Amino acid sequence: MFSKILIANRGEIALRIIRACHELGIEAAVVYSEADKDLPYLQLADEAICIGPASPTDSYLSIPRIISAAEITDVEAIHPGYGFLAENAHFAEICQECGITFIGPTVQAMQLLGDKVEARRLAQKARVPVVPGSDGSIDNESEALKLANQLGYPVIIKAAAGGGGRGMRVVHNDMSLRSALGAARAEAEAAFKNGTVYLEKFIVEPRHVEVQVFADKAGNALHFYERDCSIQRRHQKLIEESPCPILDEHTREELCKAALRLVKQAKYVNAGTIEFLLDKDKKFYFIEANTRIQVEHPVTEMVTGYDLIKLQLQVASGQTIGLRQRDIMHSGVAIECRINAEDPLRDFAPCPGRVDEFIVPGGPGVRVDTHINQGCNIPSSYDSMIGKLIVHQKTRAEAITTMKRALKEFRIGPIKTTIPVCLDILSHNLYIKNKVDTGFVERHF
Repeated sequence: MFSKILIANRGEIALRIIRACHELGIEAAVVYSEADKDLPYLQLADEAICIGPASPTDSYLSIPRIISAAEITDVEAIHPGYGFLAENAHFAEICQECGITFIGPTVQAMQLLGDKVEARRLAQKARVPVVPGSDGSIDNESEALKLANQLGYPVIIKAAAGGGGRGMRVVHNDMSLRSALGAARAEAEAAFKNGTVYLEKFIVEPRHVEVQVFADKAGNALHFYERDCSIQRRHQKLIEESPCPILDEHTREELCKAALRLVKQAKYVNAGTIEFLLDKDKKFYFIEANTRIQVEHPVTEMVTGYDLIKLQLQVASGQTIGLRQRDIMHSGVAIECRINAEDPLRDFAPCPGRVDEFIVPGGPGVRVDTHINQGCNIPSSYDSMIGKLIVHQKTRAEAITTMKRALKEFRIGPIKTTIPVCLDILSHNLYIKNKVDTGFVERHF
């Protein structure tokens, strides 16, 4: 096991990793920007290194500064968390060259699964169903128009290196395809420095279901069941739950087996998530892989009882998972609401500022993952998520009731947050009846 690691991230995930390290007897050093210098979790780290100004480019995205911090703190490994450099294969390669363990998959697996076109090809090789679409990148307009008419509209343009909905466009005819193609390429190039796009048939009113997977260097690969992430806005998840409430046991088993086939095909190591779309007939299609720990990992921890961050650290240090698939049981229902500093009444505009009121809910079955307390300042430079509220109960109805109670207890002010819209969603008749899809929020809110 490692004796000391560096956490190359900020906020609630940095605090989450610090806690896991300390429970394993590992010293935790953490980097921070000048904008984050007063955040209270820095005091819980064994060492904290300032790596630059508020701008992510000059701090959390600066590979030279993070590597320098790793050398100064004399760590054996770096945990990238999620976001920032977590899925950057070049960063993982630099860590490897410097003799520092990257707590995540191999460079080769990240490159294979990080490019959505290559991941799609790999999935087909592993006999995992994929959405009908282009065999590779779409290089010109005529090629795109020909394929779109073969597939039938609507189709979706996706960035090969994309994520979070960037470089993604749904189009319904030839005219909109012509204009959207260039816009998607430009957005992908700006966001990922890779303007490659591909085309898929657009699945109407799908559910978004993902499988949590884990693999070690000895070739053991296991799944920790699925999460339903259909409640999202502009491809950004708002509410996640496990299990997916409409899956039957046979489909669940086939879905998880398909995810593991892809993991083994990619020779994957550490935590990962294989994401699927589920159509109205409950047929599932692979869409992408996330080569990191997910924001919503606590949902899985609550229903399985396993600490996924500790498992990451153990596997990265060379240990085997030490579990068999039959050891991993699924119990009850967990729901997570992302608490973002956004104003739902102003089209979810970011709402940075000082937090003067901060009252956290509690009670049986309630967990709050946050790095914020009263008096903290929410900077405008980073993602607006300030915490996650997770509940776990025996049934979905009980989990919804507990979540609504906990959301009403959660007081944050004067900044605006997504708490009111989460309450509205959980109270909606269609959500309660499991009749939702990825377009639910846009249609009803």
